[in-house]
Amino acid sequence: MPKTLPRLGFSVGDLAGIGPEVIYKTLLDERVLKLCTPVVYGTATALFDEFPVPKDAEPLAFRQLRDSADIAPGRLNAVTCWDEDFHLAPGQPSAATGQAARESLLAASRDLKAGLLDGLVTAPISKENTQGPDFRYPGHTEFLTAYFGAPESLMLLADDESGLRVATATGHVALRDVPSRLTPDLLRKKIQLLLKSLKTDFGIDKPRVAVLGLNPHAGENGLLGGEETAVVEPVLKQFLHDGHLVFGPYPADGYFGTGQFRQFDATLSLYHDQGLIPFKLLAFERGVNFTAGLPVVRTSPDHGTAYGIAGQYRADASSFRAAVFMAADIWRQRQAAAEPRSAR
Repeated sequence: MPKTLPRLGFSVGDLAGIGPEVIYKTLLDERVLKLCTPVVYGTATALFDEFPVPKDAEPLAFRQLRDSADIAPGRLNAVTCWDEDFHLAPGQPSAATGQAARESLLAASRDLKAGLLDGLVTAPISKENTQGPDFRYPGHTEFLTAYFGAPESLMLLADDESGLRVATATGHVALRDVPSRLTPDLLRKKIQLLLKSLKTDFGIDKPRVAVLGLNPHAGENGLLGGEETAVVEPVLKQFLHDGHLVFGPYPADGYFGTGQFRQFDATLSLYHDQGLIPFKLLAFERGVNFTAGLPVVRTSPDHGTAYGIAGQYRADASSFRAAVFMAADIWRQRQAAAEPRSAR
C-alpha cells in the first residue's frame, strides 16, 4: 500500500448553496487528515469566516496558498482562486457565485492535470448558474470528460455501506433523446467502462452486472417497445459469450422493488432518473457520485446546491464526507493495482 496520503482538491461549488457548509463539517472530522491532504480551492476567509455557523462552532485553521506546489501534508490547505472581496449570501445564487464556482473548478482541474493533486471532490453547482465562456457543459461529468480527454465516461453512484452501485448509460440528456442515443456501440462502451471500474477502482475481480430495460416491463417481448430486443439483448449476449457476468434486461420497477439489485455488484440504468431515483431513495444521505472512465479520480456528493437550506446550518455533510473517503479509497486501490506483482 502507498505510504503517502493523496492530495485531494475540493472545488467549492455554488457559494450560495450548501457547498461551504458541507466542506466545513467534513473538515471537522479528524479522520480526514488521516486519509488525505485536503486542498480547498477558494479563499478560506470568504468561505468559512462569513457563512453562518453556531457561536460555539469550532474554527478551522487553513494554510492559504497562492501556489499549489506549496501544498503541505497533514494540514488544511486553501488555494486562492479570486482576489476580489466576496460576500456570501446563502440561498441567493448570482452571476458572481456562478463565476466563483467556475474559477474554483477550473483551478482545481488544472492542478489535477498538472499532477499537483491526486484526486478531485466537487461540491454541488447550479448547472444553469455556472455557464460561462469557459464552461459550456451540462455538468461536472461532461466538463471533466472533455478536459481530461477521455473518449467516454460513466456516471456511477455508489454507497459503500450497502454496496449499492448504479450507473447510467445516458447521463444529462433529455428523456426524448434517450432512445436515439442508446445504440449498441454506446451500450457496449458503458458496460466495458463499468466492468473495468469495478475491477480497477473497487477491487472486484469478477463483477456481476445487471442491465435494466428501457421500456415498462423491459418491453414485454416487443409489445411495449423494441429497444430491448433490438439493442440491449444482443449486446448482453455477446458479453456473456465473452465470459463476463452481465445479465438483463430487467424491468426497473420490479428489479428495485424486490431487492434484486442486491444480487449484483452494479446496475446499469439506461437513463438518468431510472437509476438515480431508486439510488437516492435508498442511499441519499450517504451516496457518492463517481466519474468512472477518467484517468483521474473524481467524486462528489449525490445531492445538489440545496439553496432552500443554505446558511441555516442544517445541511447533512454525510454524502460529501463519503465522497472524500471514497476518493481516497479509489486512489489507494489504483495505486495498489499499478504496483508490480513482485513488489506486493
